[in-house]
Amino acid sequence: MAITLNHTIVPCFNNVESAEFYCKLFGFEYVGEFSRFIVVRVNDTLCLDFDSRDQFESNHYAFKVSEQEFDEIFERLKSEDIKYGSGPSEADNMSINHNYGGRGVYFRDSNGHLLELLTVDYVIPIH
Repeated sequence: MAITLNHTIVPCFNNVESAEFYCKLFGFEYVGEFSRFIVVRVNDTLCLDFDSRDQFESNHYAFKVSEQEFDEIFERLKSEDIKYGSGPSEADNMSINHNYGGRGVYFRDSNGHLLELLTVDYVIPIH
């Protein structure tokens, strides 16, 4: 069996609002409350557990998506008037990148986390 990441904790100011934002923007499944977390299912193997806190450091979360998913999420991003950019230090230049023959975009959620969509891996696959 391949090792997979099962879940990760996403610190946030309001776990319900944050979970709902990710579901609305990305199309993730809202699972609900588990202990003090609000759980969101990303796919068959990964969940995000949103944890309300008063203070935390911002993190970077990158999501590889298909070309069609990129189009759909990018349209929702624009319809929500969320600033986006072509790189991690240019997350508000209102451009996307075309790195490695794909497309990518960076933006921040309301908690300050830097989110990334990419359609092509930038790491050489293992054969």
